[in-house]
Amino acid sequence: MMSINNESSNSHHMSRCSLNSLSPCLVPLKNVRSMKQEIFEAYTSVVCDRFNITEEDLFKKNKSRDVVDARYILYYMCHQRPMRIRYIQQYLKEKGYDIAHSSIIWGIKQITDLVETDSDYKSLIETLKLDALQPR
Repeated sequence: MMSINNESSNSHHMSRCSLNSLSPCLVPLKNVRSMKQEIFEAYTSVVCDRFNITEEDLFKKNKSRDVVDARYILYYMCHQRPMRIRYIQQYLKEKGYDIAHSSIIWGIKQITDLVETDSDYKSLIETLKLDALQPR
């Protein structure tokens, strides 16, 4: 179980965390965002490879079913990591894809429903997660 306590003098720069009886550690907050962005990049890469699309296609306003499915899977994987919706939205915007918070939630819900009812989708997500862990 992890608990996070903010130190009063450094609350906007550092978070204090402790894991049960382990010694507390200080983690710079900007490194957490950077770490999540690396995960986002790895997931983007494996999703594009699997769906045989470019990052440019993934991050432009394109409503073709294969691109939309790939994008929704990216949202779902990031959210399951867990990654804050706001971070996902920000990373997408940095790639040129400005999208509403509610649209990301909608995409996550669509894939969640598919994963719960279609074992092929569940298997696909697990494979993509494993592929993302492999060095590139």
